[in-house]
Amino acid sequence: MTEPLPILHHDEHLVAVHKPAGLLVHRSALARGERHFLLQTLRDQLGQRVYPVHRLDRPTSGLMVFALSPEVARRLSEDFEQHRVAKRYLAVVRGTGPEAERLEYALREEDGRRPKAEMPAMEAVTEVRRLDSVELPVRVDRYPTSRYSLMEARPLTGRRHQIRRHLSQRGYPIIGDAKHGKGVHNRFFADRLDCPRLLLAAVGLSLDHPVDGRRLDLGCALDAPMTALFRRFGWAGHLPTNRRAPSAEPCELP
Repeated sequence: MTEPLPILHHDEHLVAVHKPAGLLVHRSALARGERHFLLQTLRDQLGQRVYPVHRLDRPTSGLMVFALSPEVARRLSEDFEQHRVAKRYLAVVRGTGPEAERLEYALREEDGRRPKAEMPAMEAVTEVRRLDSVELPVRVDRYPTSRYSLMEARPLTGRRHQIRRHLSQRGYPIIGDAKHGKGVHNRFFADRLDCPRLLLAAVGLSLDHPVDGRRLDLGCALDAPMTALFRRFGWAGHLPTNRRAPSAEPCELP
């Protein structure tokens, strides 16, 4: 039996939850042999249908919002597609990342249906900021010490794997990224630091409520492995917390 999902906000129109790392959002071609999915787990937990309005990659943890009706799903999906939702992520990367930078590398879609070279390059923009860094007296690669940074990422567009690909192209791959990172650093974090996962977490969403228009500023704490790593690296002051939206009177769809 799967554990209940942490509920971060719940009203009669939408629900926000903490998605665990490694859990697929819904059944797909990637789901061979999988038995548990976020969508079905949340549906069973609430006892009602839920409707996805945005996505998180399987290895990414953190904040996800679901609509509780088709009409609200339509409105929320449009807000995400039109980039009216502010997103905040935290990532642990190799190296000393840039202090603050706007990454504007066009990206080709990675949907697996056609060779990536045949896909059109699409605008992609991510704002990144280095919050902290650490230098470990350990030779992981070719240098006698190893440097890692805590990066805040705010994607302004919504391309697949955008944050992972942008940081990798800039020269600062996210730890635990098997596709865009470097295996020796991924193995070091898995074997020596108890972090065998992609160190990318969705920690904040700010959006207008699709029914009454009030601004919802939602926050999501990190899971146990990332929390322990932050404390170990002296980054505890950057730990996000669960932040719920203020309660409101029930409202009806117009």
